[in-house]
Amino acid sequence: MHAIPRLLLVVLLAGLLSACSGPAFLNALTSRAGFETIPDIRYMPGERGTFDLYVPNGAGASTPIVVFFYGGSWDSGSKSIYPFLGQSLASAGFVVAIPDYRVYPEVRFPTFVEDGARAVAAVERLARQGGAGIAPGRHPIFLMGHSAGAQIAALLAYDGRYLDAAGANTGIAGFVGLSGPYDFLPLTEERYKRIFPPALRDASQPVRFVGAGDPTSFLAHGAKDTTVDPENARSLARHLQRAGVPVTHKLYPDLDHIGTISSFATALPLGDRQLREDVLAFLRDRSR
Repeated sequence: MHAIPRLLLVVLLAGLLSACSGPAFLNALTSRAGFETIPDIRYMPGERGTFDLYVPNGAGASTPIVVFFYGGSWDSGSKSIYPFLGQSLASAGFVVAIPDYRVYPEVRFPTFVEDGARAVAAVERLARQGGAGIAPGRHPIFLMGHSAGAQIAALLAYDGRYLDAAGANTGIAGFVGLSGPYDFLPLTEERYKRIFPPALRDASQPVRFVGAGDPTSFLAHGAKDTTVDPENARSLARHLQRAGVPVTHKLYPDLDHIGTISSFATALPLGDRQLREDVLAFLRDRSR
């Protein structure tokens, strides 16, 4: 009874370690049923100025929307890596928008955050006016990100100047941060010193902008993360608690930096399935 699952797991792991990249292999296994993918919706000029949209079958005028920002150390990453994330949330009944944004060395902080704000504003207009499979209506909009993308999403959630400047005017229903750097000064790596100019470094820290009335937040971090110190999530949680902002902070003991995002894969037993369930419960609760 157990031989087939073990053999299947060996085959899957072999594929992940082969010339076929891990994300490509994972996405190849990911189901395309139950939702529609609308790729490359433009929100600003340029090669990285589009987002992919994942719309669940039966989506209506109040279906919640999650705008997800991927990580990549602010100098890499692509929405093409994340169909598994789009499927994971769309299969649970959420519309998902995954934008590309400009990265270093083409731009430095805060341009990638400004790009994120423009993407959110475009999604908001789509939600209000309808199109690309979305019925016009009042859709709760959530911001979610992993790693560097969580820093971008957190600044959009807590520093209102970005969304205001982009013309967004719908309140954010909630923020989900996965393994995010929220309080990461002083910088030690030369690459990050170039990405974050000295005069702007304080403004790059989401903890500096937390205040009463900010969106309810869910912070997930892996205890085995050696890329972004889990203290980042603890620090942000403390700032939110002091400001009276409802926050759920969860540390997953067996997860590393990648584990928090791979936990959303439904095609393979990766990460910690409880994390996905916790995030879905948070999104559903805040969508009522």
